[in-house]
Amino acid sequence: MNILRISCSPRGTEAESFRLSQYLVDTLCATDAEATVTECDVSALAHPDVDYADALGGRVQVRADGFEHGALSRSAALICQLQAADCVVISTPMHNFTVPSGLKSWIDHVVRIGVTFDATPHGKVGRLSDRPVYVAISSGGQFSGDLARQPDFLTPYLRAILGTIGLKNINFYSVEGTVRGEEALAEAHERANVAIAADVARAAVPALAMVQAA
Repeated sequence: MNILRISCSPRGTEAESFRLSQYLVDTLCATDAEATVTECDVSALAHPDVDYADALGGRVQVRADGFEHGALSRSAALICQLQAADCVVISTPMHNFTVPSGLKSWIDHVVRIGVTFDATPHGKVGRLSDRPVYVAISSGGQFSGDLARQPDFLTPYLRAILGTIGLKNINFYSVEGTVRGEEALAEAHERANVAIAADVARAAVPALAMVQAA
């Protein structure tokens, strides 16, 4: 199993979202002794440039030999990385009720017409085969449950945009209220960890059955 981890926080490995994603990665690796992890830090990923915009808008032709420069080259590399993954772990903070700019830049690079989705008379159709996507979120405020005091544009957006390219098996876990102190933070991690362990174990059962049947 090749696990692709997309890290989006400028705080790097010190981020609460990264801590939560590490539990996810460790839990996934425990189900497959041969699992590998590909790291992709997009916290400072450059945004698409004018050549990229012109290519997607049909103003210029993308080279047939695949040799591209700038954002087109980055886009191709990021898409290849995504295509090679058996599952994806996204580690992200919530910024201003939604995704941080680094994650938005990654999305703009991999959601590419004619490459990862097609526009049809019936709407956009994803080209990627579905695979599990696990999203580890951290938020200073509370955006879910009875204590929610802020809107959440992050989870519905990710569900919609990743579904556009064919990724529909999306699982969200969150550590919320990170500003409420160490005790509340530890409790939030524990709740998320319990949910992760249960979901990964549930997903591993069909995979194990397939291996045994083979």
